[in-house]
Amino acid sequence: MQVRFWGVRGSIAVPGPGTVRYGGNTTCIEVLTNSGERLILDAGTGIFPLARAIASETPLTVHILITHTHWDHIQGLPFFTPLFVPGNHIRIYGAFDPVFGRGIDDILSVQMQHRFYPVGENELKADVTSTSLQDGDQVRIGGITITAVVMNHPVINFGYRIEADGQSLFFTGDHEPFAKAVDPANAAHARIAHQLEALQQRLVEAVRGVDMLIADSAYTEEELATKRGWGHGTHDASIALAKAAGVRTLVMTHHEPTRTDDALDALFLEIRKRHGHDLELVMAHEGLVLEP
Repeated sequence: MQVRFWGVRGSIAVPGPGTVRYGGNTTCIEVLTNSGERLILDAGTGIFPLARAIASETPLTVHILITHTHWDHIQGLPFFTPLFVPGNHIRIYGAFDPVFGRGIDDILSVQMQHRFYPVGENELKADVTSTSLQDGDQVRIGGITITAVVMNHPVINFGYRIEADGQSLFFTGDHEPFAKAVDPANAAHARIAHQLEALQQRLVEAVRGVDMLIADSAYTEEELATKRGWGHGTHDASIALAKAAGVRTLVMTHHEPTRTDDALDALFLEIRKRHGHDLELVMAHEGLVLEP
């Protein structure tokens, strides 16, 4: 497999002189297998330059895996130009939302309503299909096996374990580390502690042994203390998960939008001083190409 990063920012796109090196686009990751299958993980603003790069490849078959439906992970989808080309086949996968009773097909229908977007869904010329998934579902695409794993986020968010070509990776989408249990003096402490431990262990097993973990690492531990509940990870929590699951390479992404390139450089140096000898660490940037 080959993995290319087209968008590595979280929450909102941040173009400008301070984000030139790491990039300002929101989440979009391309995965190409040796046999030519193309997966796209999330459809943030990074999917627009990806679309331009593959525009001449027709007819196209593309499988888009949506982790969740917050804007920074879907807002580029209506600008994915292969949707408008006859003969292309676009397959979209994501969670069924039990709160609103909506499937993943809803993301295009809503975004392309005339009040939000000048081009209607009826103008899509490609063959577009959507598949709504449940926690634990597996999808097989050619020689690829994809497993959906629910993560910790304010809305339903799937991490995806992808296995192909004898290699494997796990992408968390957005994920906040599970909080510590309540005060031991609380009568519910033992039960809550057990539940949190079980959730964490389930995640560790889902990630177990992958060659590459691509993880939401938006915050420092100090930042998380004031942003608990927003649904995002920390660099230290991502490293702890990678070590617990026996991962070879950790790629940290979904960078906090206010963090400049220079600030990311300084943060990465500090992280490597503390953890660099225990794990291969990578700070994702647009244009980065890796093999698990």
